[in-house]
Formats: sequence, structure tokens, C-alpha cells
Amino acid sequence: MTKDGGGSRGISPGLSNRLFFRLYQCANMLHKTGTRALDDYEITTQQWAVLGALTRPAFAEGVAVGDLAAFLLVTRQNLAGVLQRLEAMDYVERTVDANDNRSRLIRLTPKGRSLWDANMRPVIADYYDAALAGFSTEDRIHMIHYLDKMLTNFKALDPEASARHEEEVRAAAPAPAPRVRRVPSPRR
Repeated sequence: MTKDGGGSRGISPGLSNRLFFRLYQCANMLHKTGTRALDDYEITTQQWAVLGALTRPAFAEGVAVGDLAAFLLVTRQNLAGVLQRLEAMDYVERTVDANDNRSRLIRLTPKGRSLWDANMRPVIADYYDAALAGFSTEDRIHMIHYLDKMLTNFKALDPEASARHEEEVRAAAPAPAPRVRRVPSPRR
């Protein structure tokens, strides 16, 4: 068994299976108990994720559906139904992008912002406290670290996510410095 996190072939295949099965169970329980926690507001965990994402300062003026889908790591098709239900409840709206009249942006409505701030946020805080009972701050930091490592590996397995990541890296890279053509100085 390697200590550097190398491959999993040298260790018991059962250990990897247990880890992934436990992750699957946690995801299912998050969905079940998270939806139950917000039952009074008829909000599912998928809707919770969308509303939470839209509260980010970067999305305050709205976000394109494709960008929201990429942020949440879901398909546009899966997101479309969630957005339709949230629109029907008047929690989100589609607005015209000020930079491109052909594009639409998704943003919280005042009713959606009020729902999030006044109702959901306290319930979610209590839910987090209960779900993370017995976890120290250090435990939580370690868990985020390991889940981030796994997420990076999942993205490497997903050709669409890898292509998006490469595109984001290219977009974030500074523009190359313009080439300065040296003009020979006139001879005297």
C-alpha cells in the first residue's frame, strides 16, 4: 500500500468500494434530509443549490444558464426544469443581459432573496450544525480538502469538464504581451 495516494490497485478493492458506496449513501441522505429540512418552503436540495448559487455576489446581477450549470456541475437540461419551477414560484427571473440583448440571465427576485435570507438561511444553518455534529473545524477543513481532490479527479474523468476547465484556464490567463517590432535607427 502506498502512502502517497498513488493507485488503488495495491490496496484492497473493498476499501475503494466502501469509500464510494459511503459517498453515495451520504449524497442520498443529503438529498433526503436536506429536502425534509426545507419542507415548509417546498424547496428541494436541487432548488436549494440554485438559490444558494444565485446569492453569490458574482451572480447578483444575474448569470447565464450555461455558466450556472457549469458552476453547479449539472447539465443545462437538468437545470432547466429546476429553473422553471423556481420561476413559477417567483423566486428567480430571467432578465435581458445589459451587454447582449439576445442573452438572458437568471437572478433572484426580491421574493427569492427574502425567502433565502429570512427563511432558508437559519434552517440551513441548523441543518449544517446537526449534519456536522462532532466535526471539529480541522475535520471540516480536511474534509473539504479531500473532497476537492476527488472533485478534481472526477473532472479529469469527464471530457466535458476537462474541456471547460482548459477553456477557463485560457480565459483567465493574461494576454500575451504585444510584440514590439524594433525599427532600426536611421544611420547618421
